[in-house]
Amino acid sequence: MEKTTKSILVPWDFTGVAENALLHAVRLVKTINATIILLNIANSKKEEASALEKLEQVASDASKKYNVVIKGIVKEGNIFSSIKETAEEISSTFVIMGTHGIKGMQKLTGSWALKVIANSTVPFIVVQGKPEHEAFAKIVLPVDFSQESKEKLRWAVYISAYFKTKMFLFIPFIADTTLLRRTKANLSFARNYLDERDVPYEITVSQQKGKFSEQTIKYASEIDADMIMIMTTKQPRLTDYIFAANEQLIIANSSKIPVMCINPRTDTKKATGFY
Repeated sequence: MEKTTKSILVPWDFTGVAENALLHAVRLVKTINATIILLNIANSKKEEASALEKLEQVASDASKKYNVVIKGIVKEGNIFSSIKETAEEISSTFVIMGTHGIKGMQKLTGSWALKVIANSTVPFIVVQGKPEHEAFAKIVLPVDFSQESKEKLRWAVYISAYFKTKMFLFIPFIADTTLLRRTKANLSFARNYLDERDVPYEITVSQQKGKFSEQTIKYASEIDADMIMIMTTKQPRLTDYIFAANEQLIIANSSKIPVMCINPRTDTKKATGFY
């Protein structure tokens, strides 16, 4: 398939979970003017033809129903590696993947699926249910002492440009002076970055100790956020990126808030003010 100017990839297994992901994709493409690509993974070459016929019918029906461009791709292979490879092959802007919440994530974290997501050059948006709102009005950006947390800003600006999104910067309670200094530096960088690009934002600092992931989910739920943006964490002395336990908890949050998973870019680490 030829590359489109913009595309959003939706893994498709003919279930309600995939339908939820499609609804989120429809919400996005109507604003950013992109094509939705449904990807089904066949177990064998023999299954490809029948699967493609079925998928093309789904794509045709959905295109008419939602009045957007939707196409289908069927590939033989492993679902998770094929998702990553296809997303990069067609230069997708996002991959929107549905999951069955905590139970579904238990299966994912028990395998290498999260590692595949973490090492993808394309951001994944993991959803558990249907969209609650028509637009991304509120997005939570956890900001801590880590260097990786700053890459979220680039995507925050990208989404805000289309949806006029307000960003909610959530800061953990930190007693350690060194980590506090780094967190303040990251926050200062974030404020300047968003101010320069006219992105509205609000800052909230946690007033108590505790798991930052749980506090982030609670905060996002309280403000009725449309999405949470998180970063992968680089393993010491390794090139791979991983999801720490806190990040996994946010992805599978019981409030069913969509979560955008982003990998740090090597070039952004050279920017002034990065730790």
